[in-house]
Formats: sequence, structure tokens, C-alpha cells
Amino acid sequence: MPTLPKNQSAAARRPEDDKREKRRATDIAYDKIETLISKLEIAPGSPVVEADLAEMTELGRTPVREALVRMVSMGLVIQQPRRGLIVSTIDVMDHLDVIATRRVLERLIAANAARRATDAQRKALIVSAQKMVKAAQRGNLDDYMAADQALDHVNHAACRNRSAVKAVIPLIVQCRRFWYAYQHEGEIAEGAQAHLAMAQAIASGNESEAANGADLLMDYLERFARRVIDA
Repeated sequence: MPTLPKNQSAAARRPEDDKREKRRATDIAYDKIETLISKLEIAPGSPVVEADLAEMTELGRTPVREALVRMVSMGLVIQQPRRGLIVSTIDVMDHLDVIATRRVLERLIAANAARRATDAQRKALIVSAQKMVKAAQRGNLDDYMAADQALDHVNHAACRNRSAVKAVIPLIVQCRRFWYAYQHEGEIAEGAQAHLAMAQAIASGNESEAANGADLLMDYLERFARRVIDA
């Protein structure tokens, strides 16, 4: 039988490999830009410049551009005539509607995750929530939010409901931005305990308890929002 030239198999990339690598680069770009926006390092209403973001994230312009397209579809970034792209603003009064909508989706996601999560995912949920508790004890909001995001990633993978996850992600980002904008009104220790209770309920496998855990978390976020509105 004829033999393949040396290294030919390594050089011959399949189209699906290229697509997977491209998608991964876009996901990384999205996560980095979302963090910049959530932490208000790119302020609401600020112009979005593709070249600047490529430099800030140390990524190529193609994944940055594709990440921005995703953000426009989610409403996190807005395309305005003659002004180009800008970061959407934070509407304090509208935030209660954000939480009300998120509540419905989080109940569904939690219940699905309780039913569908693997043993490893159930353990990972608890670990992430415990990291939130420890970060809250230190008063470290950045570590708290990082652990919160890790918990979301596991929860979303575990629920295996892409439609619900796609719908809830923009709302979660809005809640993170709200936290960084009004953190002086928040109590992250209370928030950490709410996340831990939800994680434990999901890990138990009880769908009803998991949905109730999601409700308790949304109750906490609603109390926080009302403190900001009434301040």
C-alpha cells in the first residue's frame, strides 16, 4: 500500500476543525469583552471600537467582530446610525422587568439542570457556589463575580436547554453590570448564600426544590434592585 508523506495527516485539517477553532476564538473574545462591559471598564453609552477591543483583549479582529455581532443581537451593544456601535445604557427602572423575565428562565434552567446534570456537574455547582461564599467573606467582588460566572457556565451546560440559555444570558449580563454600577447598595454575603442554596437544590436532583432555589435567588436580586431604586 502506498504510504502517506510524513506529516501529511497533521497538515490535512478537516473543515469542522477550523470551524471549532474559530468558534472557540469567538467565545473567548465574547467572554473578555463581556467582562470589560460588565465591570464597567467600558462604560454604558461608550463607543465600541473594534481595533481598540482587539488590542485590549489581545485577540484578532475577526473573533472580536463576530463577538460584537453576537452582542448586538443580544442588545448589549447597539448599532446607531452615524454613531456606529455603542454599549447599551443601564435603565434602573427597567431592571425590575429584567429580573421578572430572568426569574421565569432561571426556574426552567434550574429544574432542567436538577434533572439532567451529571454527577461531576452537580459537584462543580457546589464548588462554584462555595467560592462565591468565600469571596463574599473577603469582600472581593471580582472573585465573587468570577465564581458566579463559573456557576452559570456549569448550570447552563447541565440544563441542556439551549433556547433558555440563549434567552437568559443577556439578562445575566445586565444584572452583572447593575451590580458593578450599584454595588454600594448590595450585600454579596446574602447573594452568595442564595446562590449556594440554589446550587445545593439543583445538586439534590429535586426539580421543584431547584426551581424554588432559583426563585429565592431572584427574590434577592429584586430586593437589591428596589434598594437602588428607592435610594
